[in-house]
Amino acid sequence: MGSIAKNVGRRIRNYRTKLGLSQEKLAENAGCHPTYIGQVERGEKNATIESIEKIASALKVPLSELFEKIGELEETVGERNIPLECYELLASKTPSEQEQILRIILEMDKYKDI
Repeated sequence: MGSIAKNVGRRIRNYRTKLGLSQEKLAENAGCHPTYIGQVERGEKNATIESIEKIASALKVPLSELFEKIGELEETVGERNIPLECYELLASKTPSEQEQILRIILEMDKYKDI
């Protein structure tokens, strides 16, 4: 599968684990089979927009959020996009974890010129 499917699948997995849902529970909420959810998360299935919409709804996230900045990921094939990797990491965390990470980064930034 293409990297778009893998990136969307990774985001689905991030949101699912953030909510503490198993693949089985997400599948039940989205009206899909658990095996299908696993295949989508691994980027093995090229899911339809309708399926992705059902999954996004079950995750309580806007459909657009699953595709946000995907084009920027595609443009950097072969090289790392550190800001985008940071975004992906932060997006997979709970709001309190995001706040903690931000505080750490801001604290580290104070010492960048030392």
